[in-house]
Amino acid sequence: MTNKANRSGSCILAGFALAAMLSCTTPSASAHEANRRAADANALATTDAASRPQPQSARRSVARAEKGPYYVDFRARTAASWGHAFVWYGKTSERAVEVAGLTPAGDTLAYVLGHITFVPSETGASYGDLDPEYLTASYRVYLNEADAKRVFAYIKKLQANSPVWNAETANCTGFIGDIAEFMGLEVPNRWQRPENFVNRLKEMNGGRQMVRLSAE
Repeated sequence: MTNKANRSGSCILAGFALAAMLSCTTPSASAHEANRRAADANALATTDAASRPQPQSARRSVARAEKGPYYVDFRARTAASWGHAFVWYGKTSERAVEVAGLTPAGDTLAYVLGHITFVPSETGASYGDLDPEYLTASYRVYLNEADAKRVFAYIKKLQANSPVWNAETANCTGFIGDIAEFMGLEVPNRWQRPENFVNRLKEMNGGRQMVRLSAE
């Protein structure tokens, strides 16, 4: 269901520092009074620091924690014919991504033969999977660490157990549909264009961003 296309190819750390120096002692003040004033100054500084807006980096960390530190991104891109569906997955704090999808191994001949029989497959990144200009649909969901380990292991297992490609029965939408189903998502009909499949997947699941797997 894919034809390889040609490959085309911060946060600002905001720091806020507050220095509060209160000098309230007088020559006639007692030691007890000086200590009390020092305690009041410390309390004022603590209250002020707590009331200040959090630095941008801290706010982003909180938002990321709410979504989950790991993700699976169901994606579709253009190709010379039907299009291609695949997943990105990895850790939100890292730029590097893993790519998994099901494509025929080889070029045009393998693709044509794959419409009438099974042909050897590839399950990693194909040309165009990392190029945003080819992207037609995307649905990203987030996972906690424990769930991510299970999902990522399943993806690796699925890759290892998908030795063939066929346009009708062992195709790219079926491949990412298996991943979505393992994650507990509602999965649409798999015999449709990759772009429509990913958009329908997002729609059927209400666009929710956080996924939690059921207990094993």
